[in-house]
This record gives sequence, C-alpha cells and structure tokens, in this order.
Amino acid sequence: MNPKVSVIIPAYNTETYIGKAIQSALEQTLTDIEVIVVDDGSSDKTVEVAKSFSDLRLKVIVNQQNLGAAAARNRALRAAQGEWIAVLDSDDWYAPERLEKLVSLANEINADMIADDLYLIEDGETSPWSTLIQESGVSIDKIIQIDIVYFVETDVYGQPGLHLGLSKPLFKREFLVKHGIEYDEDIRMGQDFWLDIKCLIKGSRFFIQPKPYYFYRSRAGSLVYQSQLPRLTQYCKATNHFMQQEVVKKNPALMRALSYNLAVYKKNLAYLQVVEPIKQGKWLTAFTEARKNPSFFSDFMSRFKNIVNRRIQYYVMNNKSSFDMYPNLDRKRKTTT
Repeated sequence: MNPKVSVIIPAYNTETYIGKAIQSALEQTLTDIEVIVVDDGSSDKTVEVAKSFSDLRLKVIVNQQNLGAAAARNRALRAAQGEWIAVLDSDDWYAPERLEKLVSLANEINADMIADDLYLIEDGETSPWSTLIQESGVSIDKIIQIDIVYFVETDVYGQPGLHLGLSKPLFKREFLVKHGIEYDEDIRMGQDFWLDIKCLIKGSRFFIQPKPYYFYRSRAGSLVYQSQLPRLTQYCKATNHFMQQEVVKKNPALMRALSYNLAVYKKNLAYLQVVEPIKQGKWLTAFTEARKNPSFFSDFMSRFKNIVNRRIQYYVMNNKSSFDMYPNLDRKRKTTT
C-alpha cells in the first residue's frame, strides 16, 4: 500500500545539517511515510550522510550534476507514492508530531494544501527567536482558509506581511497529479511561492494551522552578499506569466495584487541595478543605470536609515542575522541548490 506521506528533501552541500532533517522525518509520530532525498550534485559528504541511515522508508536519489532545487524537488515528486507530499529543506527539521497533526486536520476539513506556522531559528541556536506569524503582525488564532488574493497581497517582496510563500504546506498528491503541477525549473530561488500560486489558481483549498511544527533555520548572513538581481528578474518573469493566464485576467482583485507585486519587483530591480555595480566598483555601469532610473536617489534616501541601521547591527553589534531578519523575510527564501 502507498504511504500516507512522502517527505521530499532536496539537498546540496548540506552535510552538516541533512542528518537532523532526515532524522526528524523518520522519527515522526506518523510512521506510515516515505522519505525521498534528492542530492543535487553535492561536492561534500551530503550523500554519505543520507545513506548512513538504515531505515527502509528512506530513498536517496543522486543527480550527477547540479540542476537546481526545483528540478531536484520535481524528481522527488515524480518518485513519490504518498497520499500527501511534504517538503522539507535539508537544513530544516520537523517537530515529531507535525505530519500526524497536519494530515489529521487536512482530512477533517477536506484540504488540498495545509500549512503550519514556522519557528524561525538562527543557525547554532537552541531555541527559535520567533515564528513567521508572530513577525507578520497578523493575528491568527484559529485555522483559516487562504484565498489566492490574500496570499499574494500578504507576501510582497521586502515588505511586512504574512509571507506564506515561506511556509511549507503539505500537498494532496492527487491534486498535483490531476492538474499537472510541478515546480518551475526556471526559478532557482523562492520556488515555494510560485508552486503555491499554481495550486491556488487551480482552486486548491489551502488552510493554515497557526501552531508551529516546522523549524526554519536561518544560516546567519548566508545571503548578505548574494545578488538579488537574478531572483528579482525571475520573479518579474513569473509574475508576468501568471498575469497572462485567462483565469487570472478574469479576477480583477488578483490582477491588482499581482500588478502591485510586479511594480515592487521592478522598483527593487531598478534600485539594485545601480547599487550592485557600486559595490563592485563598476562606477560607469552604476552611472548608466542611475540615468535610466531617475527615481534612484529618492529611493536611496528613503532606504538610508534602514541601510545604516542594518550595517551598525552587522558590523558593530556583531548581529550576523541583521540582513536576513524581518521585515525583509524575502531575503531568507532558500537557495537550497
């Protein structure tokens, strides 16, 4: 018989963390599961650690080259046999009761997707510093259904909000198969948000349980120096793609929400196209981009206070998480592979 849940874990060079992730899945109170690890061409001992577990419920698939987190997840999806699909990043972990609690609730309320709150925990710490919902400023004290407009409106790049694109829902596999839904392999970062959008467009019943059972590890400072330009370029392309769909065009509220998100992406993209060359000492390129973007200087001044505060926190106060923490939760979207 097929397992109740397939836990899929894409992995790339996470030998230090993946053992905890796998162990947390195998030690779930819901034992009727399979765990599928897809190593995406790691050059460290990630595969060795994964294969060190003797549990027959664990399957390790190895990509010979790095294809990206979306491709790794899709390979796991195609191999999965469970009634439910649960995604676990290889540097995160589950509370022991997570799958049992969420599957039971999903069956009770006839959900196609169900997510919990996330514990936010810094690498090396023993306890979370907060949760996703607590940091959002939104008060949720009961199970609620999430519609697509609310999902988009509360997950705007670099702005405070619920940011459910960071959540890790369980997906009914039958729903994904029926609608041919997979991860977009052209998007290398933040794939969860776009998969959720695909499901919601197809009418998925998405609920959130405001209790946290997922531990979302922030590896301090890991994204500080990574370019956001490819991410924003991909986000603009993905948003435009969704806005061209007829089902979206027929939903004015959704079109407005996506249009707003697209405007925010473009504004940040234009800003970073000036800032990043400055950081690299490419002054001519920065000057050329600034001429294309006359609003750059006013945009820079509006950000100046936060820029100074983050650098004081990082360089003076030695707060290595200052670039990753809320309200810029979007910076934490994983680049697992």
